[in-house]
Amino acid sequence: MNHTPDTDDQLRRSLGIGRRRFLSTCTAVTAGAIAAPVLGANPVQAAPRSADTGRGHPLVPADKRGIMLYTVRDAIGRDPLSTSLPSGFRAVFEQLARFGYRQVEFAGYGQHPGAPGGASLESVQGAGLLRRWLDDNGLRAQGNHGFIPGSWPLTRADLDTFKKHLEIANILGLPHMGTGGDPTGSSYKADWDVAADKWHALGEIARRAGLKLYTHNHDAAYGFLLDGGPLDDQGRPTRSSGIRKLEYFLSITDPQLVWLEMDIFWAHVAQYKFRTYTAHDGSTQTNVFDPAGLVTRHNKRYPLFHAKDGVVNTTNGMGYDMVPFGTGVIDYTTFFSRVGHRNYHNPMVEQDNAPSTTNPGQSLEHAAIGYRNLAALRR
Repeated sequence: MNHTPDTDDQLRRSLGIGRRRFLSTCTAVTAGAIAAPVLGANPVQAAPRSADTGRGHPLVPADKRGIMLYTVRDAIGRDPLSTSLPSGFRAVFEQLARFGYRQVEFAGYGQHPGAPGGASLESVQGAGLLRRWLDDNGLRAQGNHGFIPGSWPLTRADLDTFKKHLEIANILGLPHMGTGGDPTGSSYKADWDVAADKWHALGEIARRAGLKLYTHNHDAAYGFLLDGGPLDDQGRPTRSSGIRKLEYFLSITDPQLVWLEMDIFWAHVAQYKFRTYTAHDGSTQTNVFDPAGLVTRHNKRYPLFHAKDGVVNTTNGMGYDMVPFGTGVIDYTTFFSRVGHRNYHNPMVEQDNAPSTTNPGQSLEHAAIGYRNLAALRR
């Protein structure tokens, strides 16, 4: 892409980043090589570098620094007999604790069958093992992306499975239980109304079990709701009032029953993608999404964050390529400063593309980078 001063300024403003960071990122993209830092010959065995000696107050307290285990899913799933690298839940927990993490968020309870405990720990007995390994390493399970029933009204089988997962969550000590998907993939108001009814019912069941039920966003959830204007041939609205889908969901759900986890990377992708909408009267309107602004208006609704980073890419339709946390352009210092409540929010470092087919240690290397950069954030 050829850049001019005018197009550069327009793009960087749309992405909400400073000029210096934008220019350095564009240079890296043009070069075609955005590489993660290398930690050495055997990086996952190295002692973590303390990042708590910098000036100012840490934006994320030590006991709030967590990781989404999806980041290191390859390490959890690999055969411990095939490598000297950490493999399976127990060994991965030990390594994450060495890096400095104090919290984890689960992405399922499966591992390699050769790891201690066997292939599936999705049971009362398996949860007991996981809890022991967490406790042994000074880790707390803060949430999970687990089972949310697909049926509505709930089938008996789905309800029983949901209750089993609540029992597992309580054994693990989870204060929150969640999902990796949006309440609905629809853009229509009527479908979000149905989703709210379902989540109210599930949230009440979770509350009775002592847990907070949360949903997790991708970019589409912060697109614009279709709630008015002319109807299509199936009787559905074709235009928008300008409210975003998940904002509408927030407005119609009980804050004592339904909670949210903002994936900050995907929220910034939504900021890039969903900037204009067709209003009920047919006019084109502009509305730039402000992720931190939404959190500040509903702060207690967001107990968890996914903290993942990106560099500018104007060719992939998303505005960003995902990179290790702290090596991209998303301004986390400003984000965490704006949302405040640092002893309430629980940021989980995540990187969807951390595993590598050529470097078996990469996901743990990137987890170490993510911890150091999360700990280094100051105000």
